[in-house]
Amino acid sequence: MAGSDSGAGAGIQADLKTFSALGVYGCSVLTVITAQNTQGVSDVYPLPADVMLKQLDAVLSDFDIAAAKTGALGNAHLVRVLAEYLRAHPLTLVVDPVMISKHGFPLLDNNAVETMKLLMPPTARLVTPNLHEAAALSGLPMATDRASMSATAQELGRRGWRACVVKGGHLEGEALDLLWDDGTEVWLPGKRIDTPHLHGTGCTFSAAITAGLVQGLPLTDAVIQAKDYISGAIENAVVYGKGVNPVNHGWRAAS
Repeated sequence: MAGSDSGAGAGIQADLKTFSALGVYGCSVLTVITAQNTQGVSDVYPLPADVMLKQLDAVLSDFDIAAAKTGALGNAHLVRVLAEYLRAHPLTLVVDPVMISKHGFPLLDNNAVETMKLLMPPTARLVTPNLHEAAALSGLPMATDRASMSATAQELGRRGWRACVVKGGHLEGEALDLLWDDGTEVWLPGKRIDTPHLHGTGCTFSAAITAGLVQGLPLTDAVIQAKDYISGAIENAVVYGKGVNPVNHGWRAAS
């Protein structure tokens, strides 16, 4: 349940590529259509809520869904309608709270952020914010080190999120993430990869976690597998466009 990226590096396209690379079958529900490429986003078009709901009904009436994820949801109305639908149709859900594109274009308005904070936690098994998104969801200043990442994760828990991965990609030094699951912390260090080509990292990471949950992995193992996958996808990025290029979703097949 996410937006379409016409440049195919993020959103629904990244999710489906990730699912395929990790051996699970993915269906799609479009929420937003974007006009974008590696150089930027020129516009965002949220779809009508009834179009989103018809897609959801079509998918859930035919397929046995083992896990699901959200990405860009566009506006408060879509967030509210989706949250209501998910309360009536519970899923093992990973929420990627996409707020801003890699090029700095807003993909979730301020009202939608507040609606997400209020309505989405009860529907989710996991939320995967970067440091900017974690600050917006928690109400705390943006984390700058392990202690503040831990405080942010604990605050997200107090606000109703059952589990979160606070992604530390914007920190200096190692690429450090924190999985907080109902009070238990697991720190996930990783090497810093020096590249500008990071388009679709958040979508791909959350999709990889979702794939692990589909395969029956415990949450911690699903996150560890996803971290390994996204690290390889970043390290093996291929340049196709003239700007910030996507990660390489098929890197394992090519290596």
